[in-house]
Amino acid sequence: MPARRAYDGRVLAAGYRIVEGPPTVSEYITLRARSGLSPKSALQAEAAIAGAWVTVRVLTDDDHAVGMGRVIGDGGWYFHIVDMAVLPEHQRRGLGDALLTWLTDRIRTVAPPDPYITLLADEPGRRLYERHGFVPTAPGSIGMQLPTRPA
Repeated sequence: MPARRAYDGRVLAAGYRIVEGPPTVSEYITLRARSGLSPKSALQAEAAIAGAWVTVRVLTDDDHAVGMGRVIGDGGWYFHIVDMAVLPEHQRRGLGDALLTWLTDRIRTVAPPDPYITLLADEPGRRLYERHGFVPTAPGSIGMQLPTRPA
């Protein structure tokens, strides 16, 4: 049986490892599109990568990026988890769980006390987020957006 790699005291599935650092623009675009997130341009990807508070990826043993997650925020109290993406053929192996654990552990370790940690939970990820203790903010508050394209 191949050795399994640990992340923050937990075991990651064999053949994968967690690596702090941003994906390439190409990896970012591919991971978003193939995992079912909305597609983004190279210009959007470059800005997103540069604007992260922290980014983490899941790599295979042959260095292919198969998952990622980012945190954006002010570094003081507000932290928003974004771009949680795992390629479909690598899902159901605990990689999303590993990414989310790594990101929330980093926030709790580095941020000042009592950080406000948020995310927008699309349907496919809701069970994962709930398992990690995330709860809906409605009806006290709801997520809103300002559309920039005609409907």
